[in-house]
Amino acid sequence: MAHAGTLDIRGLNKQYEVRGEALPVLQDIHLTIEPGAFVSIVGSSGCGKSTLLRLVIGLEGDYQGEILLNGQRIAGTSLNRGIVFQEHRLFPWLTVEKNVALGLLNSNLTEGMQRATVREHIELVGLSGFEKAYPHQLSGGMSQRVAIARALVNRPDILLLDEPFGALDAMTRAHLQQELLRIWQQEGITMILVTHDVEEAVFLGDQVVVMEPRPGRIRRVVPVDLPHPRERTSFAFAAAKEAVMHEFAGHPAAELAEPPLKRGEPLAPASQWQFAV
Repeated sequence: MAHAGTLDIRGLNKQYEVRGEALPVLQDIHLTIEPGAFVSIVGSSGCGKSTLLRLVIGLEGDYQGEILLNGQRIAGTSLNRGIVFQEHRLFPWLTVEKNVALGLLNSNLTEGMQRATVREHIELVGLSGFEKAYPHQLSGGMSQRVAIARALVNRPDILLLDEPFGALDAMTRAHLQQELLRIWQQEGITMILVTHDVEEAVFLGDQVVVMEPRPGRIRRVVPVDLPHPRERTSFAFAAAKEAVMHEFAGHPAAELAEPPLKRGEPLAPASQWQFAV
């Protein structure tokens, strides 16, 4: 069973330099995630959800504030943090078992223990019998199961999921949501899910962190006090979903895309307007 980790984010600020000017991406983020929790993060495009995950996984280190896992400041990537992206990122020339085994490249386990651990995690994600299959022989959902097994095989303290089901059809997505809950409950691991889908966030998360954009800030943390398994058609589920959706209601669509025009600030000539495509 995995060892669940406690994540503490304190006064996190992140900015990029664009054309010589500072562009704030995350501002004053404070968040504590308890061991074994399942936390969903939602927000409009550009609110910094994926940037936040990149900082937690250790892919970027240039920020202000603190990101602590079990009391230790995160510095670089580590085996105690796993991540699953929207694209499964499997190596097409490797079998299922060899793709999963990549997660153990820096492990201290003996060869025999590695084989047993790989086999255990392939079974965990429901792919026993497909050990020798190649990615092109798998469906999209099966490929994501392999990616989840690879992220869990070194038994991390925390698993980060960046839109892991975003590219899948609705039926496969719903099925894998159920499977992810099963894995979370069986492994007892801390999970953080980034998603655009409010229903998915409420279905999976004990808490839903609602972010607002430019710069990315936490608007509210909405608790979801519903037992698992959750019934999507129930009144209680609809009420929880509405509580999250309500946090978006106070922002006009244009404001969610760009910061409001400062009072008294002149509007640029139309010839200087830029449009996202």
